[in-house]
Amino acid sequence: MIIGGGWGNVPGHGRALLVANHAGIVPYDGAMIRTAIVAEHPQPRHARMLVVDWAFAVPFTNMLLVKTGNVLAHPDNATALLERDELVGVFPEGVKGAAKRYQDRYRIRRLGRGGFVQVALRTGAPIIPVAVVGSEEVHPVLADLQPLARLLGLPNLPITPTFPWLGLGGMIPLPSKWFIAFGKPIEVAHHGPEAAGDARLVLELSEQVREWIQTAVNQLRPRRQTIFF
Repeated sequence: MIIGGGWGNVPGHGRALLVANHAGIVPYDGAMIRTAIVAEHPQPRHARMLVVDWAFAVPFTNMLLVKTGNVLAHPDNATALLERDELVGVFPEGVKGAAKRYQDRYRIRRLGRGGFVQVALRTGAPIIPVAVVGSEEVHPVLADLQPLARLLGLPNLPITPTFPWLGLGGMIPLPSKWFIAFGKPIEVAHHGPEAAGDARLVLELSEQVREWIQTAVNQLRPRRQTIFF
């Protein structure tokens, strides 16, 4: 089940950058955001989600990611999509968010180094913060085997109640309830493309987005009477 809010903050057309918190060894949060917009938005449209490179190397998942319009996470790809007036989604917490232990769930990490802000400034795309609740429970991370991950060439190797014990079956998500909220657009076009080089402004905007997401997540969590169906 997906319960959403703030639909009016997502434009029915034109460029915009969705910035969300992230969790899970498989990017189900991107799929849920896409599904919510298509199913519930008054003017349904497809969001192009930016996904880290290692996710495309996971068997079966890679084909699904490509077929559903996901794109390799890179500033050039984000810029190209926004310049075509697409709706683009990004998860700046990246690998650190995906490997977050269950005991640290819903504590929003630093949103990268502000790369998403620079892309928004260069393209004039408004930034729409997105708070996601439900992603931390689909694959509760109990531990992260970093030494083995390095040997395998992976950024991390999360251990969950089902993975790797059930093999690929361990990537099947647990049936958590999802709440997704879209914040008011943060307009950045008036700063101009050259502002992408202003490190202070980039940091301020990045922290503004992080704080909104953290506050919204804190408000959404108590609304779930139960975590699972």
